Amino acid sequence: MIIVCPACSGLNRVPDEKLQDQPKCGKCSQSVIPNRPLDVSAAQFNRFIQKSELPVVVDFWANWCGPCKMMAPAFSKVAENLSGKAVLLKVNTENEQQLAAQYSIRSIPSLKIFKQGKIVAEMAGALPEGQLQAWVSQHA
Repeated sequence: MIIVCPACSGLNRVPDEKLQDQPKCGKCSQSVIPNRPLDVSAAQFNRFIQKSELPVVVDFWANWCGPCKMMAPAFSKVAENLSGKAVLLKVNTENEQQLAAQYSIRSIPSLKIFKQGKIVAEMAGALPEGQLQAWVSQHA
């Protein structure tokens, strides 16, 4: 499986059976399996979407958004629970306005799940941890 390193964006081939063994990046020696959401730029977002063979769950959010702030701890907990099964990214729509426009983000928080570069599920609105975990598990 191809995994994008969260630290250096290098590509790493990791056998499926080794995903839970905290594999390290061949380029920078950092862990390639994040256990927290990654705040990403447009370039990093595109790298993960295009190259990661793990499902990628994206939270489009903004600092001024109350529901986004309410959902942030749940999103972090789901990232921890799904470590090695999915990568969770956060895209600040204020910083990445072109990306938000490209994906027609009209309300936030907005969630999208990508598999091999394609959107397989999407929804708008904040969810509590249990419902968020179930939604991601169902589609990822």
